Amino acid sequence: MLLVFCCTLIGAAAQVLIKTGAGTLGEHPSLVKTAISILTTPQLFAGYSLYGASMVLLVLALRHGELSALYPVIALTFVWVTVLSVVVFHEALNLPKISGIALIVIGVAMLGRGARK
Repeated sequence: MLLVFCCTLIGAAAQVLIKTGAGTLGEHPSLVKTAISILTTPQLFAGYSLYGASMVLLVLALRHGELSALYPVIALTFVWVTVLSVVVFHEALNLPKISGIALIVIGVAMLGRGARK
């Protein structure tokens, strides 16, 4: 469970890095320019590298864990991305976002609790 939780944090950090790097691509980047930028833009490269690391950790976690208990925890990535978006990009945190976060946390808690029974 801890490994999957770490995957959510790493995945959220990857999203922030990818968004930051994507801002350097220009107005209408081609597929080729985007692919080259992933290799040459440090934020994009780091973001996609973190995604890769997250997937490796997820494979390790799912090898011996119960899929129905572990996989819902990945939804916490949405929570961390929202929090990081507010902190890093100064995005607004409004009632719908707060409600969505609450629903995700409650849902993950309920699924986790149901898996223990």
